[in-house]
Amino acid sequence: MKIPTTLKHKPVIVSENYENVDGKYAYNSDAKGLSLGLAQWNDRGKVDISAKVWRHTGGKWSRQSEELPLHRVLDLAIFVCKTKQYFQEDAYKMEKLYDANNPIIDRIGLQGDAMTLAVCTDNEKIDEDIKLFRQALSDDDELIGERLRTLSRILKEMGY
Repeated sequence: MKIPTTLKHKPVIVSENYENVDGKYAYNSDAKGLSLGLAQWNDRGKVDISAKVWRHTGGKWSRQSEELPLHRVLDLAIFVCKTKQYFQEDAYKMEKLYDANNPIIDRIGLQGDAMTLAVCTDNEKIDEDIKLFRQALSDDDELIGERLRTLSRILKEMGY
């Protein structure tokens, strides 16, 4: 499906067949495309790049299409990787899959501070929800793993 070019986000690089590879929603997804382009929030003289997931209801482009600055896309990738690592290496060692007295998973240094990853102990159903989360992460392991291996390969090719 052709991504619109007349809206505030100005696509530069596009994937117009994302619905065919959207994980377990492949071939039945409302996420029709991805783009990297000029952000919709750009002001005169200031240009930011953003990533956008284009969603379509079947009749029109959805207001639920998401646009994120590139650094947030990468922060989410870091967040996913550290979460997956936590469940592979640490969570299974604890009866509740986390330490209620120290729910912090990691602190990742970024820009002179650190992004803290922690189990959300404010969630009153965390003991049940974390088990469901672990199972869903396990169920999607093949899809996530394929993408992480691809990301790793590309990062290595780039010298990272």
